Amino acid sequence: MSTPIANWSYPTAIRFGAGRIIEVADACRMLGITRPLLVTDSGLAAQPITHRTQELLASAGLTVRSFSDVKPNPVAANLETGIAAYREAGHDGVVAFGGGSGLDMGKLIAFMAGQTRPVWDFEDVGDWWTRADASRIAPIVAIPTTAGTGSEVGRAGVLTDTDTHTKKVIFHPRMMPSVVICDPELTVGLPSRITAGTGMDALAHCLEAYCAPAYHPLAEGIAVEGMRLVFRNLRRVIEHPADLDARGHMMSAALMGATAFQKGLGAIHALSHPVGALYDTHHGMTNAVFMPYVLEFNRPAIGEKIERLAAWLGIDGGFDGFLAAVLALRRDIDVPPTLVGLGVDGEQRDTIAGMAVVDPTASGNPRPITVQGAREIFDAALG
Repeated sequence: MSTPIANWSYPTAIRFGAGRIIEVADACRMLGITRPLLVTDSGLAAQPITHRTQELLASAGLTVRSFSDVKPNPVAANLETGIAAYREAGHDGVVAFGGGSGLDMGKLIAFMAGQTRPVWDFEDVGDWWTRADASRIAPIVAIPTTAGTGSEVGRAGVLTDTDTHTKKVIFHPRMMPSVVICDPELTVGLPSRITAGTGMDALAHCLEAYCAPAYHPLAEGIAVEGMRLVFRNLRRVIEHPADLDARGHMMSAALMGATAFQKGLGAIHALSHPVGALYDTHHGMTNAVFMPYVLEFNRPAIGEKIERLAAWLGIDGGFDGFLAAVLALRRDIDVPPTLVGLGVDGEQRDTIAGMAVVDPTASGNPRPITVQGAREIFDAALG
């Protein structure tokens, strides 16, 4: 057997711990940012944590403005407006603040503000990222306010193309934020449904990375520990929202998932992306609904691997025990058992199946996804 050949990349500087939001101005200065654009989503724009962050930047002598015209599933029009705001005010860097939508949009604005080609020219296809002028990518400080997507340590942003109703991954290595501030105090006020959905997103990232067939033992080990943290802490943060230790562990699990999934994702995300694009569902909650059905679909390819995982996590019963643990976690945190609970119907099942097989994440599934296979998973998840 020949030694595998692989390319590995690991995250950035992370300032982790309660109260570390006070270091936001210092992080900007370290990167040479004096006129930051704070990018967040519309739901966070008026929240006290956002105002405080702006005040911390302004009181340190930085000229800060905010941009929050960002949908929960960001679209190209949001990006165009954000780029215009960045250029018009002469900003020199971005503070990306929020959950996945705010973080992704902040990264995309920092990436695209200096480019001349359309954003779709930088989709995560082959070496398309080399088309970008890397010298014109603005520096980024990322501050997550949820514990789920891990976008704070990612090199890509997800953007919906409203013309085709597809979610596309825009990629460049320098979209990776240079400094990340992970402060669990920022997640305390999250509604329980968002806490649940983002937490299950972190679990999905770790699980699919672990199951992906690529050779990446570093990512695989991180994924296992990330799953352990989710199983031990997600219920806790919903039952006791002010538990900063549990919230800190969930923030760790989120960035671990995004670190690990460079190994690959799979059918959970391949199906979740088109459902989210067509029905505007919450991404993490959609992943949570699909998770057990994809596990069953992939059982022939991952049975032995999930048995090892269950043993490492202290879950009895091998594959069936792990599946039962996923179902119990979903039930305990009020994840709908089927897609119907997310407002999804079967009218676009064929369209979704066709979109799923060409989604960039489909290639990482341990069992090849055909249109028929995607239909089977969707039908099972629909109930």
